[in-house]
Amino acid sequence: MLSVTADTFRLAEVFTISRGSRTEAKVLTVRVTRNGVTGRGECVPYARYGESLESVRAQIAGLPRGISRADLRFALPPGAARNAVDCALWDLEAKTSGRRVWELAGLPAPGPEVTCYTLSLAPPEEMRAAAAKHADRPILKIKLGTPDDMPRLEAVRAGAPKAKIVIDANEGWSAEIYADLAPHLVRLGVALVEQPLPAAEDDALLGLERPVPVCADESCHDRKSLYHLKGKYDLVNIKLDKTGGLTEALALRKQALAEGYGVMVGCMVGSSLAMAPATLVAQGAAYTDLDGPLLLAQDRESPLTFADGKVYPPERELWG
Repeated sequence: MLSVTADTFRLAEVFTISRGSRTEAKVLTVRVTRNGVTGRGECVPYARYGESLESVRAQIAGLPRGISRADLRFALPPGAARNAVDCALWDLEAKTSGRRVWELAGLPAPGPEVTCYTLSLAPPEEMRAAAAKHADRPILKIKLGTPDDMPRLEAVRAGAPKAKIVIDANEGWSAEIYADLAPHLVRLGVALVEQPLPAAEDDALLGLERPVPVCADESCHDRKSLYHLKGKYDLVNIKLDKTGGLTEALALRKQALAEGYGVMVGCMVGSSLAMAPATLVAQGAAYTDLDGPLLLAQDRESPLTFADGKVYPPERELWG
């Protein structure tokens, strides 16, 4: 039996990016039950990719009864629907076999990984205060992509002078803006820039000097995306809601590394259940950005552990 429920998690505070603000995370939870054992997975439908709670629920409802992970990749395209079902099937297999998912996948036992902590887009003085509050975290990620980015970046650096800074422009810049900002990014010690240009316009990155490494997010979904990224990006951001689950995420990670890309493992704003499978993909990644649960006012039972700037692998009670 396969069931889908919609769950809402209230955020600890308003979360804003260049595309808008939210006060809650709306997710879909998938449960696959066979022979009295239930596996769970979570996805976050994303409007940027034409997804909604209703459309994703309909995709999942249309799956044949008893579908396997092997057949799932042909039944659904990469995206949130396939992600939740794929992760639920991994969890089911782990519970049925009594083994952890990393054992089933032939991976070494995972350990904690340093994770980014995301600061919401706000006026510079508010971002400085937020940066100061979290200045002891090793990596701060800031959401930019507006005409007033430099004052915000300067404010964050002033508030957290020792933290490594990652910028996510959310497709909000042009090639000219990136080129103009690049010297300032270097001056302020920015370590990475995510998706500076719209995915449909990122050919403009070809031949462009990149003094700060550039990471593909909206431009990279699954292994097929890699062909279109050559010469534009230095890293790829792997998110399970884009790849369509852990199965493809692990395959994308392997191929991206083989082709010379660095790897970042990211997330949508969801609960610990959504982050749990991604902790396996994040092992040894150049950057881990699995801070979704830290932004919530409430989380799942048996949530992931976050301590000393790190995210720890899940316990059996949560997933896998």
